Amino acid sequence: MTDEVKETFGGVGGGGPVQGRRGAGSGGAPPAPAALAAKVRTLAPSMTRSMQRVAEAVAGDPAGCAALTVTGLAELTGTSEATVVRTARLLGYPGYRDLRLALAGLAAQQQSGRAPAITTDIAVDDPIADVVAKLAYDEQQTLADTAAGLDTVQLGAAVTALAAARRTDVYGIGASGLVAQDLTQKLLRIGLIAHAPGDPHLAVTNAVQLRAGDVALAITHSGSTGDVIEPLRVAFERGATTVAITGRPDSPVTQYADHVLTTSTSRESELRPAAMSSRTSQLLVVDCLFVGVAQRTYESAAPALAASYEALAHRHGARGRP
Repeated sequence: MTDEVKETFGGVGGGGPVQGRRGAGSGGAPPAPAALAAKVRTLAPSMTRSMQRVAEAVAGDPAGCAALTVTGLAELTGTSEATVVRTARLLGYPGYRDLRLALAGLAAQQQSGRAPAITTDIAVDDPIADVVAKLAYDEQQTLADTAAGLDTVQLGAAVTALAAARRTDVYGIGASGLVAQDLTQKLLRIGLIAHAPGDPHLAVTNAVQLRAGDVALAITHSGSTGDVIEPLRVAFERGATTVAITGRPDSPVTQYADHVLTTSTSRESELRPAAMSSRTSQLLVVDCLFVGVAQRTYESAAPALAASYEALAHRHGARGRP
């Protein structure tokens, strides 16, 4: 191993400088082999081009790459040994040796299972039955990738903040705005105070009123939506606890987030834009947040939920709770 690689093993962090008020990370174990492909899809957009080549190589051919030394993988990808090690660190492994072990495990899993018989590419002339099958498979993959890559330490911290919050503001635009509304409606039904302002100006003026003990949550797949970043920044500066749900863990929105929850970055196509795939993973994270909060506040949440069922029962032609 070269001196450069030795230095990289000891001195380069996994995800770059820590931004905002966040700590040095959860310090958890390296991702399981099954989570490697999801991690690559999530982090690739924020990597340098040389690191992307390494990440794409290990995700595309885990068995072949597991057999290579750090020098061999560097030669295969046209990069340097230091780049290979930095990529391993960014993917969550202490070093290249740990990444090779994960690749071997992933290769073994792939050999023991069957590859899916369908792809997620939907053509204009696809029969509707094929469209249903392909979308169903892609939704399942998106959910699996999001679950595999979700930092449960960050999730737990966000749940704690939401459960204790005096008030919660949720920001989102477009498809992410629909997810923001979904979360606020859930929180309201268990008796918590939550808002999802649809107007960007209103979002900022609401954020000005936040303070310590409040929570501001931003939902943006790209992590660079200005109308979502601005109110989160204001809330951050006012002392509120801030949370970002994004598909880009190193995007601008994260510099104002105390807790970052990463969603799957699914492959886009002409007929299935990011708005569809991102919404699926965002809704999973929102449901995880809601269930966690409901668990923490069960004594007050259960009666509030029952009361909301009773209040709406007559509108559904039912008597009492369904």
